[in-house]
Amino acid sequence: MGTVTCASLAAAPFTFTSHAPLKMESMSLEERVRHLEAKINLLEKDDEEVRAIEILKRRAKEHGLDIAGGTIRRSSSRFCLAVEHGDYNGTELFGVGTDRFIWMAFKPNSLGKVRIYSDNFPEAGVIEYTPGGVPPPQSPEIADTWARFAYGSDWVLHQNGFKPTTGFDAVLLGNIPGGGMSRSASLILNIILTTLDVNKASLPEGDFKIVKMACSCENDYVGTPCGNLDQIMIYYAKEGMGTRFNPKTNQVSYVPLGVDANDFRIAALDTGTVRHGLEKSTYAVRVKECIEFVDMLRKNGYAIDRLGDVKDKATYDKITSQFGSTHPELCKRLQYIYFAQERFEAMVAAWTKGDIETVGAIFRRDGVGLRDEYVISGPELETMVDVARTVPGVMGERMLGGGDKGAAGAILHTTAEQPLRDAVDCGYKRSHPDFADKCHVHVVKVCQGISVMEGLL
Repeated sequence: MGTVTCASLAAAPFTFTSHAPLKMESMSLEERVRHLEAKINLLEKDDEEVRAIEILKRRAKEHGLDIAGGTIRRSSSRFCLAVEHGDYNGTELFGVGTDRFIWMAFKPNSLGKVRIYSDNFPEAGVIEYTPGGVPPPQSPEIADTWARFAYGSDWVLHQNGFKPTTGFDAVLLGNIPGGGMSRSASLILNIILTTLDVNKASLPEGDFKIVKMACSCENDYVGTPCGNLDQIMIYYAKEGMGTRFNPKTNQVSYVPLGVDANDFRIAALDTGTVRHGLEKSTYAVRVKECIEFVDMLRKNGYAIDRLGDVKDKATYDKITSQFGSTHPELCKRLQYIYFAQERFEAMVAAWTKGDIETVGAIFRRDGVGLRDEYVISGPELETMVDVARTVPGVMGERMLGGGDKGAAGAILHTTAEQPLRDAVDCGYKRSHPDFADKCHVHVVKVCQGISVMEGLL
């Protein structure tokens, strides 16, 4: 499957294999109860999740990992509604968790080592490390392996005063599509929470320190210059809710979708392209630009810490008048952030009312800003966006995530789902034949960010 990058966790195809039935007469009463509970739990899962659980069990057996009777932690993807690229610019954020997942089946072992197999990267085999004994941050030996996310999770826990010593066996499987839905953040959160669980350590539910540690894993260990949008929108996500985050207070609040909302769907439009890590992309360039512009503005007397601090029109007009001719590109970055914040409250209000038409329209306008003002999109992403925009019933569409490659997103009426799939099959695949067998339309639902499942292994 090739080398994993910081934002990559490519989905593996699911296959289902049946096993010989267990002989109930050979079980104890307690074992029978557990077996029946597991069957009931499986009945509540959709087909894809049932297949995922089968794969986890099969891969554990094939690779000599003991997860029998263990636990499954499931972490979601995320869909940002507003403001994309706002996290490192200090704006408020709004988004939802979505039902494309990473499943991690695990059980403590007595070896004093962590042993993990990822079915998405079978060429790596089982990675193994001793807690506290991982490679140094950003060292050459971690540069081209997915294992750096596991190593970084251990490293960041030790940096924050946790001293995990108990090892565990684990198998990973993910079906989160291409860049833009936060696979790396989902994976890191899952591993950090699992390591704490195995070592009988924890933080209070909802403690923001989890977000900080997950972000530090990417920033300081892996070397990805990301903000905390992804971690927040996954860790705090609740089914049926929009998650709102205020960076000034680190306060998370929930915005229920209005009861009068028409039926709608969210779609992740995977272009089939591979983004070679945020640290190697235009994302890193934009982070650097925004920091430099803030430094420049502070030296000229503007009392701001992030571009998101520019919220009144008089200040915005003064800055663009002063620097528009000498630094036009930097002013364009500010232009996107300023007007995206202006649209933010309208987005949240529309969500609260169930006015999905307005949500979609704002989402579409943000896409224009990301393309023309922030200049963070890419040719394949914009082709996908252009194709989606032609479909009646698609209310809004734009690129997602770090930019350049990966996935676009759309908000659509339920009646538009099949026409959207047909349009992508026709229009996008003809425009980009090299990705015709890799692109995909993922229709997703709003869901819980982190779930723990017992009795399924």
